[in-house]
Amino acid sequence: MTQTLKTIEIFHHTLNVRNRDWTLWASKKGLIRISYQEDQGVLPASWLKTYAPSHQFSEDAGIFDQFGATQLLESYFNGEPVSFSSIPLDLWGTPFQQEVWMGLAGIPHGAIVTYKELAVSIGRPQAVRAVGAANGQNPLPVVLPCHRVIGTNGTLTGYRGGLKLKQELLKLEGITNVGAAGHERFAF
Repeated sequence: MTQTLKTIEIFHHTLNVRNRDWTLWASKKGLIRISYQEDQGVLPASWLKTYAPSHQFSEDAGIFDQFGATQLLESYFNGEPVSFSSIPLDLWGTPFQQEVWMGLAGIPHGAIVTYKELAVSIGRPQAVRAVGAANGQNPLPVVLPCHRVIGTNGTLTGYRGGLKLKQELLKLEGITNVGAAGHERFAF
């Protein structure tokens, strides 16, 4: 007997804020991913194969309004300090990744931490590199603020959207003292 896969409906909608496209993705349960403009509005094939091998896409701005994501993201990009804790999330990742991502949610607006501090905060002080790798796989940039994590040398390091965008997001939150001399790869 063959087993049929349940088709997962994935909703999407693209917001243009501050002259940049951000594509929001959600299941019926909550937000699953935010894509950068550089992702060209597509989800990673390997990620879909792992977590939603049978899926269909639907354009639907309404679900993101219903979740409160649209208004909160627009407020954030207008420079207002916001909390994204009210947005329902449907995180697709390993249990360890989800642990790291939820640790990101605890970093307040306008604050920065190092990868080491993040590892300690989730009770994994010896897993700094693994925490950094999970941070780099964060599916919900801005909402789970991986841009607030910097290298121990106080510089910008490793951001999937590029260091320029990371610096822009930090500046939007009033953080201007982080050196831009970092590099695209992680420095733990």
